[in-house]
Amino acid sequence: QVQLVESGGGLVQAGGSLRLSCAASGRTFSSYGMGWFRQAPGREREFVGKISWSGALTYYVDSVKGRFTISRDNAKNTVYLQMNSLKPEDTAVYYCAADSKRSYGTSNAVDYDYWGQGTQVTVSS
Repeated sequence: QVQLVESGGGLVQAGGSLRLSCAASGRTFSSYGMGWFRQAPGREREFVGKISWSGALTYYVDSVKGRFTISRDNAKNTVYLQMNSLKPEDTAVYYCAADSKRSYGTSNAVDYDYWGQGTQVTVSS
C-alpha cells in the first residue's frame, strides 16, 4: 500500500547538520501521521519525533528537541527530518514510519504500519 524510501544519510562532523528525506508512495500519505525513529547498534529502536497529517502538530523526544525539526510536504509525498547541532550520540540508522490509523501518531513503534528501509547517520567526534 505504502512504500517509504529514505535518503540523505551520511557521515558528518559533530555540530554539523543533515537533512533526511522520506519519499512516500500512495495517495493516502497526506492523511497519515508520520514519525521518525532511530536505532543504534546494540540498542532498541528509539522514537525521535512525529508530525501530524497537516504538519501543524509536532513532537520531539527530549534528547533532540531544539536540534531536530520534522516537516512534511504532502504535495511531494515527502517528510523531512532536519538535524542540526549533531552529536556523536545521534549516530544511528534513521527510519521514517507511517501510521495509517492516525492522523497524528504515537511514540510507539508498534503503532506504525509502514517503514522506510533506513538511512545511516554517522556523526564523528
